[in-house]
Amino acid sequence: MEVSARNSLKGTVKHIVEGAVNTEVVLEIAPGVEVVAIITKSSAEKLGLKEGKQAYAVVKATDVMVAVD
Repeated sequence: MEVSARNSLKGTVKHIVEGAVNTEVVLEIAPGVEVVAIITKSSAEKLGLKEGKQAYAVVKATDVMVAVD
């Protein structure tokens, strides 16, 4: 897989919630660290997403903010 996005995080599908149109996908990218994405139901089906499957969270953004406490 080659993509132009600079940020891709490999993880394991931890949980999937299917809706009528969209699907919520929870990827665990490290123990206790999760990324949640909302994608179309048809995209989730095309990707064959199932719990336990390896997948990537690909982040493409023009702005990234950094904050501290």
